[in-house]
Amino acid sequence: MSLVLRNLQRAVPLRRARLHEKVQVMRRALWVQRFDLGVVCVDNRKIQPINRIYRDKNTPTDVLSFPFHEVTATHGLRHLLGFTHSTEAEWQKRYQKEKQVLEELSRHKGTRFQPLSRGLF
Repeated sequence: MSLVLRNLQRAVPLRRARLHEKVQVMRRALWVQRFDLGVVCVDNRKIQPINRIYRDKNTPTDVLSFPFHEVTATHGLRHLLGFTHSTEAEWQKRYQKEKQVLEELSRHKGTRFQPLSRGLF
């Protein structure tokens, strides 16, 4: 399946072709070739607030992983239903509904999903 790589940091020189090749080798070795995978490389400044939001740890970390489809699908579906977030009032309304949907999904899945945009407006 697909593999998407994004490099949003400048601290460590990164060759996307080599990283892509190594990730593909790991996928084959772990028998997970049939799943889509996204890898986003960020620096400590960008990962620390995400770690604080999702793990309640206000420090940088080396890896965070998310079941991308549940969280992103919820946000995308809200857009398809006509919810926007151009103003703070629109954002608050969309955020509350997205949070409600993810709380319900969390109850069913036994996890703790949060909107990706928490604390960003």
